[in-house]
Amino acid sequence: MRKNIITGLLASVFLISSSCQTNPVTGKKDVMFMSESQEIALGKEADPQIVAEFGLYEDPALQRFISEKGQQMAKISHRSNLNYEFKIVDSPVINAFAVPGGYVYFTRGIMAHFNNEAQFAGVLGHEIGHITARHSAQQQSKSILAQGGLLLGMILSPTVAQYGQEVSQGLGLLMLKYGRDAERESDRLGVEYSTKIGYDASEMADFFTTLQRKQEESGQALPSFLSSHPDPGDRYNTVHQLAAEEKKKQNLTNAQVNRNNYLKMIDGLIYGEDPKQGFVENNVFYHPVLKFQYNMPANWGYQNSPQQVQMGPKDGSAVMVLTLAPGNNPTEAAQQTLQNYNLQPVESKEVTVNGLPALAVVADPAPQQQQQQQQQPLRTLTYFIQYGGNIYSLMGITTAQNFNTYFQQFSSSMQSFRELSDPDKLNRQPERISIVTVSKATTLAQALRSNNMPDARHNELAVLNGMQLNDQVPAGTMIKVVRK
Repeated sequence: MRKNIITGLLASVFLISSSCQTNPVTGKKDVMFMSESQEIALGKEADPQIVAEFGLYEDPALQRFISEKGQQMAKISHRSNLNYEFKIVDSPVINAFAVPGGYVYFTRGIMAHFNNEAQFAGVLGHEIGHITARHSAQQQSKSILAQGGLLLGMILSPTVAQYGQEVSQGLGLLMLKYGRDAERESDRLGVEYSTKIGYDASEMADFFTTLQRKQEESGQALPSFLSSHPDPGDRYNTVHQLAAEEKKKQNLTNAQVNRNNYLKMIDGLIYGEDPKQGFVENNVFYHPVLKFQYNMPANWGYQNSPQQVQMGPKDGSAVMVLTLAPGNNPTEAAQQTLQNYNLQPVESKEVTVNGLPALAVVADPAPQQQQQQQQQPLRTLTYFIQYGGNIYSLMGITTAQNFNTYFQQFSSSMQSFRELSDPDKLNRQPERISIVTVSKATTLAQALRSNNMPDARHNELAVLNGMQLNDQVPAGTMIKVVRK
């Protein structure tokens, strides 16, 4: 036994030493179980899934802006050899994230909350910093070590399929939370990179304050680049100090902010949820483009994306998922879906849902799959509904023990699926950012009021503008308001 332990330790030491790679940013040796070629492969695998999950925001000028600034910054980064791609995805969530290999994404939600180009550039540099410092590879390597599974590193292959399961299962890599040291390093790199292309990096600290206010206002989770972050006050002061030092180091005497240029560029940007992607009103989900509606159980939350709509009670004891199903009719769609998810039918029945042909199927995961899950057995109810040239799958999932409890809610919701014909819902328009110029010196609150913004939204709009309501706004200042 002692011999086996020594052999194992020697193998572990060999694995660590053979996995040490030079960090491009620090120049120091780090333990890495992911090579650069593996990072690139992982990014290429993740990118189409990310685009499919969120969709690209249709604004050629904004997409061109992020690409041009991103490529300019990538050239002066520590890993200029990578083929970087920069994209704005169609999500109202305020976030920016990067995946290994050079892929960087900003949501239209975060673009709406920047108030100048310098703020954007700081966050862009921060995300590029995660790539150049190889934080994703470091995080994965630390995870392997923490599991006590050093030898697991030996089975990693250059192919994404064998080590990229997180990407294919819910894009878990996007939600990767970096440690405080990694966040501090990316802040520093964000300052360095944005300063090198001529921007005032101190603006990034001001934007972090905006995000902190937004989080406090909504109670929502912080964006990934703020998670596991250092104390906000310390971070604000540190970034300001780093920006002053970097400006002096690079002898930058005319640091750019470009407030008006940026605001003009986002004039007309969709703000918040886009109704054409589907919206909920009075416990009914409406999809104006695909022209359908169905009822949601009361007090259930939902998450909408171009690929699917997920609904469920807050305790997570059940979930209902709407997707498009492959096949030319409900029966064919059911066969393919059950096969894809390794489900075995318990019973099925041809039904009509508000005049639409459908098939209702109760199914369980295959026995071997249930055993692998090592949890309570699951049961599903799925309605496959033919409408408008598509087959819609509404699948309710819960434990076999809770199935009877949720059956009525599942079936009632699924049987409410119908054609959407209400002109008000079909023609619902999104809110958009509108840039207005203040005609005379006043406070932000008064400026908002003079532009017919309701008092109930003043705090929200103050955060959107990165200001306080009692801030003095000089004549000629551009501010954001929201209109349909």
